[in-house]
Amino acid sequence: MMSPEGAPAVETVTLYTRTGCGLCDTMKAELERRGYQVLEVDIDTDPELVRRYGHDIPVVVRTDGRELARHRLAPGE
Repeated sequence: MMSPEGAPAVETVTLYTRTGCGLCDTMKAELERRGYQVLEVDIDTDPELVRRYGHDIPVVVRTDGRELARHRLAPGE
């Protein structure tokens, strides 16, 4: 994906996480290292997100709603 100026566009992803989740912290750092802009959402602020994800975090979702990763990023993602 390229910006109108020809520079690579930064993809924003949503990272579903919760406070005190070390795996979530690692995922965020890796996403940022790979050039993603990360929008963190603490699932504990929304009962529906707690129901959906529970302890199955971190989860990374693209802006189009497709899940990019769960728990860890695969090489090259």
